[in-house]
Amino acid sequence: MCRRRGHLIDHGGTTHTLIKATLTPGSPAEDGGGVAPGRVLSFSPSVGVRAARAEGGNLMRSGGPRRRGLLKTEEAEEGEEKKEEAMGEEEEEVLGYLDRVLEEEMIECGDGDPITVTHRHWKGDLGKGLEMKKLVLSGFLTSEEIYINQLEALQLPLRPLKATATTSQPVLTLQQIDTIFYKIQDILEIHKEFYDALSPSIQQWDEKVTVGHLFKKLASQLGVYKAFVDNYKIALETAEKCSQANIQFQKISENLKVKGPKDSKDCSTVSMEALLYKPIDRVTRSTLVLHDLLKHTPEDHPDFPLLQDALRISQNFLSSINEEIDPRRTAVTTPKGEARQLVKDGFLVEVSESSRKLRHVFLFTDLLLCAKMKKTAVGRHQQYECKWYIPLADLTFQTPDDSDPCPNIQVLPEHEIEEMKMKISVLKNEIQKEKKAPKGQSRVERLRKKMNEQESWLLLHSPTIPFRVHNKHGKTFLFLLSSDYERSEWRESIQKLQKKDLQVCILTTYELQVLTNSCVKLRTVHNIPVTGNKDDEESSGLYGFLHVIVHSAKGFKESANLYCTLEVDSFGYFVSKAKTRVFRDTAEPSWNEEFEIELEGSQYLRILCYEKCYDKSMLNKDDNEIVDKIMGKGQVQLDPQTVQSKNWQMDVIEMNGIKVEFSMKFTSRDLSLKRTPSKKQSGVFGVKISVVTKRERSKVPYIVRQCIEEVEKRGIDEVGIYRISGVATDIQALKLAFDTNTKDILMMLSDMDINAIAGTLKLYFRELPEPLLTDRLYPAFMEGIALSDPAAKENCMMHLLRSLPEPNIMTFLTLLDHLKRVAEKEPVNKMSLHNLATVFGPTLLRPSESESLKGQHIMSATDIWSHDVMGQVQVLLYYLQHPPISYAELKRNTLYFSTDV
Repeated sequence: MCRRRGHLIDHGGTTHTLIKATLTPGSPAEDGGGVAPGRVLSFSPSVGVRAARAEGGNLMRSGGPRRRGLLKTEEAEEGEEKKEEAMGEEEEEVLGYLDRVLEEEMIECGDGDPITVTHRHWKGDLGKGLEMKKLVLSGFLTSEEIYINQLEALQLPLRPLKATATTSQPVLTLQQIDTIFYKIQDILEIHKEFYDALSPSIQQWDEKVTVGHLFKKLASQLGVYKAFVDNYKIALETAEKCSQANIQFQKISENLKVKGPKDSKDCSTVSMEALLYKPIDRVTRSTLVLHDLLKHTPEDHPDFPLLQDALRISQNFLSSINEEIDPRRTAVTTPKGEARQLVKDGFLVEVSESSRKLRHVFLFTDLLLCAKMKKTAVGRHQQYECKWYIPLADLTFQTPDDSDPCPNIQVLPEHEIEEMKMKISVLKNEIQKEKKAPKGQSRVERLRKKMNEQESWLLLHSPTIPFRVHNKHGKTFLFLLSSDYERSEWRESIQKLQKKDLQVCILTTYELQVLTNSCVKLRTVHNIPVTGNKDDEESSGLYGFLHVIVHSAKGFKESANLYCTLEVDSFGYFVSKAKTRVFRDTAEPSWNEEFEIELEGSQYLRILCYEKCYDKSMLNKDDNEIVDKIMGKGQVQLDPQTVQSKNWQMDVIEMNGIKVEFSMKFTSRDLSLKRTPSKKQSGVFGVKISVVTKRERSKVPYIVRQCIEEVEKRGIDEVGIYRISGVATDIQALKLAFDTNTKDILMMLSDMDINAIAGTLKLYFRELPEPLLTDRLYPAFMEGIALSDPAAKENCMMHLLRSLPEPNIMTFLTLLDHLKRVAEKEPVNKMSLHNLATVFGPTLLRPSESESLKGQHIMSATDIWSHDVMGQVQVLLYYLQHPPISYAELKRNTLYFSTDV
């Protein structure tokens, strides 16, 4: 478990600390490989402030200096725990006050899991908010004092070293001194000035005090840190070489004295290597404090926009430095002395013997290794079993004209995947309820275990995008991935390594065993990405609708046919949610298309830019689709504090020299699904269905009839019809046309993208002031679908249908017949009855706000949605799976049934 302090955070939200670990075959270790000091700069998912502190201080003395590197390992393991316990008391005392002040502000997280630090909108009374903000600032000020003391300790030997540099017996040359202490003085001056300005503000604390300008100024000076980070690796290497060559400098560098806080007379002894790490650690700490300050700052406070700016600058800075320093680079030394480094690892689904297997795949600098986790007894160390490996010199990717037979891949019906998602959502809701209940903890653990099993099943069965790797001298291996983004990342990482002069590596059984054992220490992805492996704070994500406008892109070297796709994460994997139109023959596409994307616990948005391929010969045999070329890809974290603003947030994603400009805003599920009472009489949207049909003198509204007709004419074969988002601006144009009864409506429909027409139909039902199946009958529908006896359920559900007003029942039956015709084309459009029920169920049944909140005062609107949505889907699915229902027969077969509904 770790706290969220002392880490580097990458642009995807993953936290990193600095480490190195080189495995030397044959050295003593429980898992078959030994850990020796390494020489590789790397970032890896981290675990814990204590580990980072130990890296920076007394752990250096207990275990020997850790050679230059950015720390990674499983501090939760016993060896690391013992090292934590062996930390010196001096540093514990120095940081003790800070621990106490921020104890409640820390977020625990599972080892190796990405940390997403979120801050909510400020709530509560002003006094409590002020007190929390002061506590955060007081803790940060204390840590600033410690940091300044550390920088001063690092600076202390600078003057005597420079003095000896011009003598006949210099300890270091002037060039070496400048390299090791580069920018330290500048950083020290920046923080002294910041400390002197912040301290009086805290001493004179009240609601009028502002500190945002101080943090924004501090963030604006991060250019000095950029220069320091660029020089960091060279500084460490120089310090190490000088320490080996000069015993006097070695003694100086290993025994720097750091003063304690003002109230303490103690000093701690810290190594120079540890102190050189402090500035890198500090930027991350400052960023996390900005998150905390925003959490306890009202939006109308003058500090709020300044702190937001400071946070944005800091996050962009962290993203830039982590991209430049290879984030996952840990070395393994083989018996032949080869420098083999881990570049990338992750969980992938392999198709083996026509069944799906979850594998942990490791990409090293010269080979790709596929492993599975061995089953081990409780308390025993985890171990991997190697299934196969391919030297990168022999690895090729399957080309479209390859003739290898495609293995029989198990593909589950889409409705089974959707049903599992529903079950997981219900379990999440139950867990939240049990947490609030007295003595509910034991049941929470049982529910978590069940949810973990279901999410693991989902991760195994949901990926469908093929990724083939082939050994030139052997067989082909097939993985299934959830997104094109992920497939592109693996392909690009391998191709980048293949550009080097690679030698074919043949491993002996012993060498392969040592390498496989080393994977436990080297891995950067420790757990499969299920909710059960994350903290509640981390795994919550966003539920609702994300509105995204893809504006334009620049940076293409030549004209092409270009389009973008949007992906968001959901239930631990990424799903493609929207696609722009193809902008033909241009180097500066300007789409300006808006999409509404449903989020289900999402934390990231990905944008991929493609060049459309119209060459029919370029056909992918795995999925029979034309292979389009990915021109660039990038992702942005969906920070709730930023995204949930009422205004559009404009942003740019840079990818391979291409810049894609987009805007986004988020609407929470309870707000986006809320029906609002309406007295509107003109138009059709937001007007009662009875008013519209009476005005039109029709049994079914014109908008419903026309949209259905157009979809059946040219959209029934469209993949994902009703599931894929239409362009929001097109939908709004159609909405206006129907509302104003434009004469050109039929012309507009024939020209409009079919997904926009499908989206317009869904929007019409969503904006009805009362659901199509009515507020009055909603509780009865929920009770009827829960009946166990088939005959009783049949009688009840048919009776309820007859009880609807005539315009409602006619419209519902018309829509029902249409959706059944769409589902008949499921082999082509991939839309099953269950898929369609999932899309339309909440839209047709979700009660208006006043009804949904009756008797539900304790529950939030989101909880109500989670609780009822499965029932809403099941109601519509019941009617979709029922034999054809005609209006005449329904009215004829009136049963003697209770009318008390």
